[in-house]
Amino acid sequence: MDLQQLLESITPEIYESLKRAIEIGKWADGRVLSDGQKELCIQAVIAYDQRKPAEQRTGYVPSKSTACEPLHTADEDQQTPLKWEE
Repeated sequence: MDLQQLLESITPEIYESLKRAIEIGKWADGRVLSDGQKELCIQAVIAYDQRKPAEQRTGYVPSKSTACEPLHTADEDQQTPLKWEE
């Protein structure tokens, strides 16, 4: 079995199991993931995610429909002092 076939054989259940292992650093049976295993799990999760629509992928952030509002506008040239309460 080559890498592509292996990645194509990942089921939604396996995908969730890999994500959980990455999150907690352990397999379901309690064994700790090695650095190499963690790296491979991350690669497998990324490869699986590529098959899903963008908005369903892990870490997806939708684009904004409007630009951010400026922190300061020309109409706010007058400064207001801060008032501290004790």
